[in-house]
This record gives sequence, structure tokens and C-alpha cells, in this order.
Amino acid sequence: MNFVEELRWRGMLHDIMPGTEEELNKGMVSGYIGFDPTADSLHVGHLTQIMTLIHFQRAGHKPFALVGGATGMVGDPSGKSAERNLLSEDVLNRNVEALKSQLSKFLNFDSDAPNSAEMVNNYDWFKSFSFLEFIRDVGKHITVNYMMAKDSVRKRLEGETGMSFTEFTYQLVQGYDFYWLWKNKNCLVQMGGSDQWGNIVTGTELIRRKEAGTAFAITTQLIKKSDGTKFGKTESGAVWLDAKKTSPYKFYQFWLNAADDDAKNWIRIFSLKGKEEIEAIEKEHDAAPHLRIVQKALAEEITIRTHSEQALQTALKTSEFLFGTGGVEFLEQLSDEEVLEVFEGVPQFQVTKAELEGGLNVTDLLADRSKVFSSKGEAKKMIQGGGVSINRQKVADQAQVVSASDLVKGKYLIAQKGKKNYFLLIAE
Repeated sequence: MNFVEELRWRGMLHDIMPGTEEELNKGMVSGYIGFDPTADSLHVGHLTQIMTLIHFQRAGHKPFALVGGATGMVGDPSGKSAERNLLSEDVLNRNVEALKSQLSKFLNFDSDAPNSAEMVNNYDWFKSFSFLEFIRDVGKHITVNYMMAKDSVRKRLEGETGMSFTEFTYQLVQGYDFYWLWKNKNCLVQMGGSDQWGNIVTGTELIRRKEAGTAFAITTQLIKKSDGTKFGKTESGAVWLDAKKTSPYKFYQFWLNAADDDAKNWIRIFSLKGKEEIEAIEKEHDAAPHLRIVQKALAEEITIRTHSEQALQTALKTSEFLFGTGGVEFLEQLSDEEVLEVFEGVPQFQVTKAELEGGLNVTDLLADRSKVFSSKGEAKKMIQGGGVSINRQKVADQAQVVSASDLVKGKYLIAQKGKKNYFLLIAE
């Protein structure tokens, strides 16, 4: 597999330094991508770079994932309009460990193969590097003119916020990462998003000026949505890879709800399916767009890779329950936290478990003990019209009694008013 050609047909390639493709075609090459541990989870915005490393390893090359324990203390100005808050060492260390755990789901770190992935933390080589040593051994090789010419620097200097010396030095720090990995791990290629080109090239320049060495650079396209909104953002915020921050159901729904144009671009970037298989899926999709075949194929594959097959099945059952005719049985397998995630945004009411032990009339439950209906009269009228369900079972009689034996997981009742209006009753 030709790595560069793979990025090219998938629409991922943005910039490539002359000679890079030829070097990669000679045999196994080591390369790396850096991830800043500014949070205790990666989000879908990082997935392009994760996929780049996956393709790199599948092409027979050796991937290094660098977590920036040191650079996270500085903050990358690329694409930022203001300086971000710096994190404490304890928080950074916790974030670094979380990122290591996540990346191990995507890359093969454990094989005996020569191209087994490796994780490195730049704090390991910066922690004992004094400021005087740094400006002597690194700073003297890169001119201020060279640093000022970078877009990320120039835009900030021309803006109202300006740029601190801390941020200004970031490209030197990242450049030294490349130099250290080139020198100690034989890393010849650094990869990253297109906004990282300036920082990456500073690394190749440092290697050239410091040791007359040769190194290479590849950047990928920044992912955009066809409607102009930011990729990876929803109304409730970022879409995280950590199931505790973004449930597998919401993660699945993010991909499932993609516009057709976005889904056709994204399936090339975030799927490991080959060109012919993707084209066949697109053809099937175009014949019946309402079935969202591309979105489903992408959502299923990326949910399994990020979470698990079991997490996908839960997401599918949740979707079927909320938007189809699926039953409530699957809720029994979920934790209380996961049940509440399924019903996030749904009106919730507390009811007394003791009252349910003896049985409670359904209209009393839905109009008095909770506010599913504003009055008993309204409840009775809708029950008569067949528009009320408890735990997906239609309430046929306004005299029906609901008891503790009806509770899902011994705690929940799911009421429906019409097809789409859900209410969660929690018995305590």
C-alpha cells in the first residue's frame, strides 16, 4: 500500500514536502504526529490525525504518537485568536495517561512487528532542558525573521490580542521535538493538520541547520462541514472519543445525522474500507438517499473502532427505541448513568416507589404524581384515543393500575404521549 496515494484518493492530502513520497516508497519509515493533552479525551477533530497514523502503519511504516506533556504547558497559537489557559502538571499528566489509553484502541502498540506503534511524551526530554541550554542549542539556529514569517505568528501579531513570548517560542519547542525524534528514534517524517505546516517545517529546518540532516513533512486537509459550521461540534459541544463525555449513542448519531455531501467525504477519511467498496456504498446510497446508507456504514464502523461492537449494538437499540418500535428490554443491560444519557433532554419526574408497591391508577400517576399531563381529564382523553404508552405498551384503559413490577431496572417508567413525546419517571 502506497501511503501517500492512500491519502490522495481519500481526499486527505494537503501539502507534502518534495522527496517525501520517494522516501516512503523505499521501505519502512518512522513518522509521528503530536497530540496536545489539553483535555482528558481526544475528540472527533483528532480523528483525521489518528486515521493518518492508522494508514501509515497499515502501509508498513512505523507510527509514533507524541503526547505533548511539555508543549501542553506552552500552548500552540496555530489557528487560535487568543492565548489559552495553561494547565497544571498534575492535570497534564492525567490527560496524557487518558490519551495513551485512547490511542491504543486505534494503533497496534503491542505487536513484535518492526512497525509496532510507539508512544512518546516530549516532557521526557524537556524536563531537564534548561532555558539557557535551549536558547543556545536550539534558538541560535532559527532566526526571528524566519519565525515571524509563519502565518500563525503573523496573524496574531497583526491582531488585537498580540502574542506572548511563551506562544512565540512554541514553534521552536515543536521543532525540537522533531529534531529529538529524528536524532533518537530515526523519525524522518512529521505529519499533522494543514495548520501545522509552519511548525513542522521549522522542525525540518532545525534538523537541516543543526546537523545537515534531511527530514520530511506531510499535512492533511482540515475537515469542514458543507454548511459552514465547525466539524466535530454539536449544539451540546464537542463530540468526544471518551464514552463518559459523549455516549456511544450520541457519537453514533453524530455520524448518522451527517449531510449527504459530508458523509461522502467523511467515509473516505474515517473509514478503512477500500475505494471500490466505498464507491459501491455511494452508488447504493444514491439509489435510495432516504435510507442514509453512507451515513449508516460510516457511523457503524467508526463507533465500533472508537468504542466496541457492544457499544454499537446499544446505540442501535437506543436509536430503534427512540425513533422506531424497539422495546425497553435493552435498558436492563445499561447502568443508571447510561439510562439517563439515553433520556437526556427528556422531561423527568420523581415518583414514590412506596406508592407503586401497592399499585397506582395510571391517570393519577401521569397527572397527579407527575406532570406528563396537566390534568386527569387530558390524560383520560388521550388514553381513550390510544395515544398513551407506558414502557412501550399502549394504555388501553384509564382504570389501568401501574405497579412496582412494571419498573424497568426496578427504577424507571417510560411514558409516551403520542409517538415522539417521551417522559422518564424515576421511582425512588
